[in-house]
Amino acid sequence: MIDLYSPDTYVVSPPHAEFERLRAEDPVHWQPMPDGTGYWAVLRHADVTNVARHPRVFSAEVGGVVLEDLPPETLAMMRDMLLAMDPPRHIDHRRNVAPRFTPLVIGELEQRIRLMCRAIFGRVGDRATVDFVHDVCAHLPSQVVGELVGIPRDDWPKIHAWSERNSGGQDPDIAAGVGDEAMSATIEMAMYAIELAGQRRAEPADDLMTYMLACEVDGHAMTDPEFGSFFVQLVTAGNDTTRSMLSSGLLALLQHPDQLNALRADSTLVPAAVEEILRWANPLHYFRRTATEETELGGQRIAPGEKLAMVYTSANRDELVFADPDRFDISRNPNPHLSFGTGEHFCLGVHLARMEGRVFFEELLDTFSIIETAGEPTRQRSNLNNALKSLPVTLRV
Repeated sequence: MIDLYSPDTYVVSPPHAEFERLRAEDPVHWQPMPDGTGYWAVLRHADVTNVARHPRVFSAEVGGVVLEDLPPETLAMMRDMLLAMDPPRHIDHRRNVAPRFTPLVIGELEQRIRLMCRAIFGRVGDRATVDFVHDVCAHLPSQVVGELVGIPRDDWPKIHAWSERNSGGQDPDIAAGVGDEAMSATIEMAMYAIELAGQRRAEPADDLMTYMLACEVDGHAMTDPEFGSFFVQLVTAGNDTTRSMLSSGLLALLQHPDQLNALRADSTLVPAAVEEILRWANPLHYFRRTATEETELGGQRIAPGEKLAMVYTSANRDELVFADPDRFDISRNPNPHLSFGTGEHFCLGVHLARMEGRVFFEELLDTFSIIETAGEPTRQRSNLNNALKSLPVTLRV
């Protein structure tokens, strides 16, 4: 029996064969944890959707969104992040920032994002080998989020480093040398955000930070701790999940040359390819919920206070929803993957992520006539982040 909690389980690849077996035999599966607790791994598409769409029964706020039971002060900080709020608080907070993420507003960024991609590819040039994760993919989301939020350009590398540490706490190559590296990075980033907020209140600008600071939450202006937590979520999600989507997307295409050739032959397939990349290699394995009352799910009795993990990596390959789910098919339609979530917590940045993915792959294939693997990729040790740590490739114009 594979331990679905252990980060080591995900180092070589996600355990898709075990997920397939469990979806058939035990789709709401009890998984013990080393601390003596445990959680229900929710593996089918329909059950994940059910959990996500009933936030009053399955709470993001009670225990947060990671499987570990956090110290009270850490949990309090997480509860000021949009992803860990329940209604009605979540609705009120989301309403404040949603106007800045509409398709129309995000659409105005396309040309700027296209220029960013061209500049990144231009700096890479015609090298023999690059690490596609860090030499290429990491730069685009850092720049997009930096400009959108209003982070000074000189601070973009620092923000990226904090973001990577924040999501890499289970991998000793990323979080070496600090007892709780992820928490340390979160606090450092939040303190930076609070200092920056003070400057922006004194000198407002036309950016998302100024807009957020002017919004009211819970009937009052956003406090420094609230802004710090909000900033951490926005910046970390904008950096890491997009980097993972872009790098994992190229690997999927390189592993399926027929799909890469089809994409080169017809660029109109790029939007559908981005959706299939998100289904095939979703950036996050799971988010946690906590049951607030006795209920039933997938034939299992769920007791109040028990933890559940909405396992997107399994739900996105549910054979009851996706035909031939283990096939990577850039023309797949329909493609109701759950990588952006569903229900009230459907990803706020969905339009931005889709645009970044579309523009990135359009420009990548226009710029480089040859893209080939130049070594074995490595994956991040994590039961939360479904991410590559390195991807050596050869790029030729």
